[in-house]
Amino acid sequence: MEKLTAEHILDIDRQHIWHPYSSMTQPLPPQVVTSASGVRLTLADGKELIDGMASWWSVIHGYSHPTLVNALKDQAEKMSHVMFGGLTHEPAAQLTKQLVELSPAGLQKVFLSDSGSVAIEVAMKMAIQYWYAKGKPEKHKMLTLRSGYHGDTFAAMSVCDPVTGMHELFTGVLTKQLFAAAPQCGFHDNWDERDISDLKQQLENHHAEIAAVILEPIVQGTGGMNFYSPDYLRRARELCDEFNVLLICDEIATGFGRTGKLFACEHADISPDILCLGKTLTGGMMTLAATLTTEQVSQTICNATPGVFMHGPTFMGNPLACRVASASIELLINSPWQQNIRTLEAGLKTGLAPAADIPHVKEVRVLGGIGVVEMKNPVKMQAITEAFVAEGIWVRPFGTLVYLMPPYTISQEDLASLTARLVKVATDPTLFTTPE
Repeated sequence: MEKLTAEHILDIDRQHIWHPYSSMTQPLPPQVVTSASGVRLTLADGKELIDGMASWWSVIHGYSHPTLVNALKDQAEKMSHVMFGGLTHEPAAQLTKQLVELSPAGLQKVFLSDSGSVAIEVAMKMAIQYWYAKGKPEKHKMLTLRSGYHGDTFAAMSVCDPVTGMHELFTGVLTKQLFAAAPQCGFHDNWDERDISDLKQQLENHHAEIAAVILEPIVQGTGGMNFYSPDYLRRARELCDEFNVLLICDEIATGFGRTGKLFACEHADISPDILCLGKTLTGGMMTLAATLTTEQVSQTICNATPGVFMHGPTFMGNPLACRVASASIELLINSPWQQNIRTLEAGLKTGLAPAADIPHVKEVRVLGGIGVVEMKNPVKMQAITEAFVAEGIWVRPFGTLVYLMPPYTISQEDLASLTARLVKVATDPTLFTTPE
């Protein structure tokens, strides 16, 4: 196979490759990455970038971690893939055992899939099939929160905020779901019971047709990077029990330590009926997701017609992905990850604090390993990306949100450099749109 130059790669990219949320007629020129190690990306011209995104929040141990690389190599020599229908294997068993032991109480059954969006689809199908099995097929709608985001496939899109969830175009063809107001009590705010009133009202009015409440616990990610009160989550669990609906927690972005708890549910000391995991599951090495549920949900589904759960991805339980995920979890649990997150949180607070004094900044907020600089106006994507690259950092903002979710392994020196350079770029008002 011929070796491609950077120019050839960009030419092929420009002609044929459709990137996420991008235009083929007015493409933003991508950066050509030739290698990645630790917290650094190396570009084709030799320039190194400190990565503030952990590749969409997944690479928690940094790139090319030897433990994960060795797990991948070792498994590839034994078995890279085998169908999961009628067969099983050690990597899947090891991973499932870890997930059951570490996840919130009561989650005993694990369905493995290959992406976060599919994990959400699986969760929604579980909830619908559960109520079908109980003789209540009319309970098929989802109640979700404004400013939420749960993925890009069709069922997942239907429970994203119609505007901030990026899928407004498809509103007319998506399944109509129910939406409650987004939580307004911040993570550290005093609890106000009025914050849960809309969710409660929706449940009172529609519980007979609601299969489940689906939400992102504590952190609403792509829909706005909002950090909300654990009391909201606690009350949501109570209301689901009161009105006899299931609770689905989407921890695809928050699972495995990002908020300072292994799972964000732990901030409220609650357990959902269904839990979705992804992104960090393999430490960013491979694509893999999981949907966990309770004995009650699984038994109810399987003891009624058709007697099985109706889903089965081709690459479900992929041995390579399961082995790497198992190694990633072990690597995390055996590390001082809680202290690492506290150190990361302190560094983000200190490093991003100066941004609060920038006139066109609306708010700076930090929770665990998440740092957000919310601007008053949206970014100019190409211009701000070029400015970040010129500063030697990789930051991928969206809308009005300039944020960081670096690998947990980032050094204090690199973190200080990353935040300082981000603040420097954020001071330039020409990199943001102006109101008409």
